[in-house]
Amino acid sequence: MAKNLVIVESPAKAKTIGKYLGKQYLVKASLGHIKDLPKKNLSVDVDNDFKPVYEVIEGKRKLIAELKAAAKGMDAIYLAADPDREGEAICSHLQEELEDRKQGTKIYRVMFNEITKNAIHKAFETPLAVNAQLVDAQQTRRILDRLVGYKISPLLWDKVRRGLSAGRVQTVALRLIVDREKEIRAFAKREYWTIDAHLAAKKPPQLAAHLAKKNDVNVEIPDQAAADAIVKALEGVDYIVKSVATREKKRNAVPPFITSTLQQESARKLRFSVKRTMILAQKLYEGMELGKDEGAVGLISYMRTDSTRVSNDALDEVREFVTGRYGEQYRPEKPNFYKSKKGAQDAHEAIRPTSAMRTPEDVAQYLAEDELKLYRLIWMRFVASQMTPAVFDQTTIEIDARGTDGAAYLFRATGTVPKFDGFLRVYEEGKDQKDEEDEELKHKLPLVTEGETLKFRSLEPEQHFTEPPPRFTEATLVKELEADGIGRPSTYASILSTIQEREYVRKEGGKFFPTELGMVVTDLLLESFADLFDVTYTARMEADLDSIEEGKIDWRMSLSDFYERFQKDLAHAERNMTDIKRMERPTEFLCEKCGKPMVIKWGKHGSFIACTGYPDCTNTREVEQEGVTEQDEAEYCENCGRPMVLKKGRFGQFLACQGYPECKTTKQLGQAQKPQDVPLDEDCPQCGGKMVKKFGRFGEFVACGNYPKCKFVKQKTVGVKCPNCTEGDVVERRSKRGKTFFGCSRYPDCDFVAWGKPIAEKCPECGGGYLMEKFLKAGAFAQCPNAECKFKKPLEGVVATPVEATV
Repeated sequence: MAKNLVIVESPAKAKTIGKYLGKQYLVKASLGHIKDLPKKNLSVDVDNDFKPVYEVIEGKRKLIAELKAAAKGMDAIYLAADPDREGEAICSHLQEELEDRKQGTKIYRVMFNEITKNAIHKAFETPLAVNAQLVDAQQTRRILDRLVGYKISPLLWDKVRRGLSAGRVQTVALRLIVDREKEIRAFAKREYWTIDAHLAAKKPPQLAAHLAKKNDVNVEIPDQAAADAIVKALEGVDYIVKSVATREKKRNAVPPFITSTLQQESARKLRFSVKRTMILAQKLYEGMELGKDEGAVGLISYMRTDSTRVSNDALDEVREFVTGRYGEQYRPEKPNFYKSKKGAQDAHEAIRPTSAMRTPEDVAQYLAEDELKLYRLIWMRFVASQMTPAVFDQTTIEIDARGTDGAAYLFRATGTVPKFDGFLRVYEEGKDQKDEEDEELKHKLPLVTEGETLKFRSLEPEQHFTEPPPRFTEATLVKELEADGIGRPSTYASILSTIQEREYVRKEGGKFFPTELGMVVTDLLLESFADLFDVTYTARMEADLDSIEEGKIDWRMSLSDFYERFQKDLAHAERNMTDIKRMERPTEFLCEKCGKPMVIKWGKHGSFIACTGYPDCTNTREVEQEGVTEQDEAEYCENCGRPMVLKKGRFGQFLACQGYPECKTTKQLGQAQKPQDVPLDEDCPQCGGKMVKKFGRFGEFVACGNYPKCKFVKQKTVGVKCPNCTEGDVVERRSKRGKTFFGCSRYPDCDFVAWGKPIAEKCPECGGGYLMEKFLKAGAFAQCPNAECKFKKPLEGVVATPVEATV
């Protein structure tokens, strides 16, 4: 008969713990939190010391009744939720519900970092009380998130659309992605060149040396002319070895995983999302069935941690394993100790296997494919963390060359040769980008001596362009969040999931792209809440939560300081936040139905183009490019001068030359600079202001310089009178899809329309008033539009576009 009740969060954890405790203990699961702030209202009394109003979560009343029934007659109740803030809050709410002063049952808190027999028995031998400071920290975080979400989200519903949300941490994560996107779009690439000399020593391999200095100054080669001048000065001169230096380099083992590094490495090596990684890690921690003999076994230590500390027992075991498996030379003389980051909770350990002796091969038959991949990653990282450094010989050869221009040039070649693999025998950390060391390992250098003259083979100049900062992946975003002190590793999975579920970002090719909605929401929130969603301020709030946990500051005082500032920002936002729903942004388009200007408006599905004649005219168009504004730049191909058009490939949107397949030029979005408006010596017929030449996403157009006060746009004529009414002029227009067509300037009084461009030339056969451009497979022709007339002649210097060449 059980005399003690143990409560954990999950049935899997209950099953694993139950086998270690025996018949004296009844183990039940709470299935996570049993209480929370109800969703129907704010549930925080801001006028009464921010007192939270908790309610039992829907569906949990029956469970609580079952736990109360199980607690009757028990000698003690042990609360064994996870060892973190959320776990402590669960225990606190369980204690509130189960405490029966009449019965006098004692309630204890037990904590363990791994679910093993020894860890469980030690925890139950030294039970604790629920940590009120830990509960306060969790509660403060929950209240902060509720205040921000419930106060700001309604503003977004009113100004943008219903169903949107703002989050204290999620918005800062979104801001990082949006800011990076703006950097990329504003980036102006810069050309530069490098020069490699291919030289031969007495014995192979051939040597490739990089030009490093000119006259003892680091060389910068801005363009091809400068590169050609250097190549000309160095062809055929002597290349003499100035120095040969070899030094031993050591690469130390990497520390065992903490939550953030596990998430990053799992994303790099296994292509797992942060959410997927944490789900799998939770299962490995709570226990996996390893056959009849062992039953359910917790395979890894607790997976929400920022500490690299490892227990002495685990260190002794892994060092014994390294010696037995790999030999004495792979085991360091003393254990490797790693410094945890500032503010780390050292009560926890690093993420490690519960036994280094339990290899991935031992458990492979019991685990699903992804479970095994993650366990292998954790096991290898931990074992490697207690191994000796890898040792390399790095050789650097410097070569002098005196150019015919009188300048002294220095070339350099570096190669690295492994001497001892050390921890790399087991594990090598993944990288977000290649570095110099990767390149050095590829280079095999010949044996040369100082003063040796090398044989000249060739010089290889190469053009490069500076690149914008890369878009965030899950791994690099987690790395940035951690470096900035934003959120906690245990919250990263939910943050990344939320910003995708809200459609603030999308993921393509593993990279985060902000959506139009994400950029609009971010800009709006920063208008009024720049401080709240500032990276530094958010990190300071996280530090305050740590201080509350440590008992250094009072949680009510922290909330009071925050709310005083927040109320002012909130009041300002309610008065001044831009109303996106009702805002209109001008475009260069004219309505093809009524001829009035078109504007960009905001609807429930994002931006769209609508006629200013609404409600008399309900014509609308799609905005084909996300985030299009009146400032979107025109792009012209740098090779052939034709327009660049927006296309979508497997890695997202890009610009491609309209002359494809004759011209195959492509560009990343945002590489060009927006052309400036060009003033014209012409007055606006509507307001008398000066006309200007503008550049839109479909090319140039002429409009009033007083825009948006005056929305006059000059129609582009082609020099042909309308063949239908003979009064209007034929003008160039755009369809909803952006395709060019031609119509009468008197529309809608005259409904003449043509897809081909009219040419101001009479037909020599039938006497018709004009000819029309036609693009066939054989090329471009001028053709009579009269169906009964077969006149056609080739057009010189006109190239068909992919859209036009459809006949």
